[in-house]
Amino acid sequence: MINLDGLRMYVSSTAVAGVVDSDTQLHFIQKGQRVVARYSGGRVKRGWLVGSLSGSELVFRYAQSEGAGEVHGGSSVCRVERLSSGRIRITERFTWTSRLGAGTNVIDEIVE
Repeated sequence: MINLDGLRMYVSSTAVAGVVDSDTQLHFIQKGQRVVARYSGGRVKRGWLVGSLSGSELVFRYAQSEGAGEVHGGSSVCRVERLSSGRIRITERFTWTSRLGAGTNVIDEIVE
């Protein structure tokens, strides 16, 4: 199983219904199958996701505070993979629960 603990990632591709963008960075903590991440950047002031990783499937719920103070959230089902370069990629299929919309985001590991 891939371990996300301590990884920093950014949104490399986003859906039309998405709010995150290439300025959005995520910081992951993982304990066993439990995964949490905080994120911010672009239109997102602060966001949190909480979920679980089983094999290559990450399932989570998210909530975020946006630029004008709105709070929105939803749920996601993701595929987690290690690329040939060694970096981790998360392909997220999200659905908003607080507004209309759904789509796919791609989140890539930041390697320094």
